[in-house]
Amino acid sequence: MKPRNILFITHYRDLGGGETAQLSLVDHLDPAKWRPHLLVPGEGQFARAWRERGWPVHIQPWRGATTYFVPALWAHLPVRYFIQRLLHEQQIALVHSDYHTLPMALPAAERVGVPCVWNCMGWWFNPKRWQHRFFKRPAATFALSESAKRGFLGEPPFMPPERIQVLYPGINTQRFNPTVDGTMIRQQYGIAPDAPLVAMLARFQNVKGHDVFQAMARLVVEAVPEARFLVAGENTQNAAGDAYRSGILAAHQADPLLRDSLVYAGFRSDTERVMAAADVIVCASDFESYGMVHVEAMASGKPVVSTNQGGPAETVVDGVTGFLVPPRDPAALAENVIRLLRDPALRARLGQAGRLRVETRFAAEATARLFTDTVEPLLNSPVQAVR
Repeated sequence: MKPRNILFITHYRDLGGGETAQLSLVDHLDPAKWRPHLLVPGEGQFARAWRERGWPVHIQPWRGATTYFVPALWAHLPVRYFIQRLLHEQQIALVHSDYHTLPMALPAAERVGVPCVWNCMGWWFNPKRWQHRFFKRPAATFALSESAKRGFLGEPPFMPPERIQVLYPGINTQRFNPTVDGTMIRQQYGIAPDAPLVAMLARFQNVKGHDVFQAMARLVVEAVPEARFLVAGENTQNAAGDAYRSGILAAHQADPLLRDSLVYAGFRSDTERVMAAADVIVCASDFESYGMVHVEAMASGKPVVSTNQGGPAETVVDGVTGFLVPPRDPAALAENVIRLLRDPALRARLGQAGRLRVETRFAAEATARLFTDTVEPLLNSPVQAVR
């Protein structure tokens, strides 16, 4: 039997944590069973990474739905009809949508008689009352963490919680592993081989806490003057992201202490090397629905210091694979970072425990198996096309 075509749809063009997770999932699907397609609204890092794997990419401009979308109206936007034609032309057997495209993708799939599943990646996507019936229609709903699931369902839940499958994004444990060499990263940014290095990997978005990281860095340098800091990530999605980025970089340049000790590296496709170069990985976000970086860091054998809101409380074991602190608390972050920088044995112990935790709970192979086990029965029970 030839592979079935599966269409992944997202309105994100660049490679953030969610897109990296999706690539990791599709990388581990059985190519004898699946031929993955991608639909995005424009060219970008995501489309390029998809093509590099030899998979087809389709481009069609559209604007993603906001959380206030009205299902009956969004079902008639032009992209819905484009998706419908694409399903016919490419003989798509299954549609996988993000939240922002689901209002157009679901009615298109229903019209063709193709099952549609979607991935809830944000705890803030709690549906409005007029959307409740709509979100009961997809063939399956995945949430990337228990936190995202609880936030989506609300209290009390608007639909049975068992209708939502938690599917932790899996990590490629071969790409992210403790044997990766980070020497090139240190050389490229002029960081001495023996300098204590603290890294943060995050796109420029106001919830990611770059300002908190900078405040933490000042405190750490006071205690460990030889410490250095590296921030990797770009991926601004809109004008607000651009403004946030400009403000963070201006504050960095205005502070002599940060100019000398902290490097903004921009987008790096080799994040596994950034992890390898660092001694400690920090996440200063206000909230993470999952926090792909946390799991990648643990797979790389690195201890994590993170805020404790959302997914990190499910992936990082406080005191075992890293340390968890309240959000917007640079002093708490700094205290734990300083402790780790001063204690190589502690770093090694937490790093080893993190690697083991990822291998047993968050490997990409397990995620792909759970995804396949969920969607294959849907293909064996064809959806009745809506007329």
